[in-house]
Amino acid sequence: MEKEQEIKMLKAFSDANSTSGFEGEFIKLFTDTVKDIADIKVDGMLNVYAAKKENQTGQPIIQLDAHSDAVGFITQAVRPNGMIKFVPLGGWVKYNIPALRVKIRNRDGKYVPGVVATKPPHFMTKEERDNVPEVEDMSVDVGSSSREETINDYKIDTGCPIFVDVKCEYNEKTGLFFGKDFDDRFGAAAMADVLDNLNGEKTDFNVVAALSSQEEVGLRGAYVTARSIKPDLGIVLESCPADDTFTPKWLSQTGLKRGPMLRDMDTSFLPNPKFQQYACELADKNNIPYTRSVRTGGGQDGAAIYYENGAPTIVIGIPVRYEHSAYCFSAYQDFKASVDLTCAIIRDLTKEKLASFSQF
Repeated sequence: MEKEQEIKMLKAFSDANSTSGFEGEFIKLFTDTVKDIADIKVDGMLNVYAAKKENQTGQPIIQLDAHSDAVGFITQAVRPNGMIKFVPLGGWVKYNIPALRVKIRNRDGKYVPGVVATKPPHFMTKEERDNVPEVEDMSVDVGSSSREETINDYKIDTGCPIFVDVKCEYNEKTGLFFGKDFDDRFGAAAMADVLDNLNGEKTDFNVVAALSSQEEVGLRGAYVTARSIKPDLGIVLESCPADDTFTPKWLSQTGLKRGPMLRDMDTSFLPNPKFQQYACELADKNNIPYTRSVRTGGGQDGAAIYYENGAPTIVIGIPVRYEHSAYCFSAYQDFKASVDLTCAIIRDLTKEKLASFSQF
């Protein structure tokens, strides 16, 4: 794709409404983006399988992975005063939630604007001003004055999904995006861009790009896609939390404009070490910047793909500042380097190199 097309795609992907279990809007956007260059299948869990059109029977399979959901919320119940009690979908920190602008998809499929309500400081006690309430004590206000009005007029009740409502912006001068849900819409965009770059090419491997659902609530979709695809190799395109604003320089392992992050460890995953080293050496050869990281938190779809059948798997991460919040920064050049590295691996890989990843 041309840069202008990529930027347009990244902004549209970020703006889409998609949280765990409610990925339909983004799935349609992704499939519309790749339908002319891949054969599409969608399963009942809303996992998308986009197979490269040049795939041939009998070739080993590379599974690309990105996930379609982002952190959000779901309506648990409507309070007597019309406020909406909610439950998080995915890993939120409670102090990032108050005063969020949100939109709720009601029973008619229409979006209703709302805000995570906060008591004005005029009415707060000193203790309230000094503390953030627990999530179970928070509410979304859509302007209703009673439970009956919220349910009957606004058509909002138990099970309605709640999405963060932030518009993505791109700054041409700095090369930075500012918006929501970059985890993992930028990984999904990278996957679409890889398919576009490889369009019309024959490779030694079949390529199936899986857009997995429900990653934020337990990597659920990736277990299903890996079981269905049965890959010989896995490459996860994930948006990963940057640490460059709060970690000493010597310890910072993921930062803006430093290239993708190749993950050596998180709480769910250790990559195949030979595949990891191969990817690093190939990046060096092609002058693609990257960092490596050892994380003591987090998890991603690579664990599910690896667990299913032991296919060598790595994670190529696009750095994102303030992940799992409503407002994120990410750099175009890191996105592009992630695409370049993924394409380089697919073009360079041979069956002999794949076999070497299992030899010790």
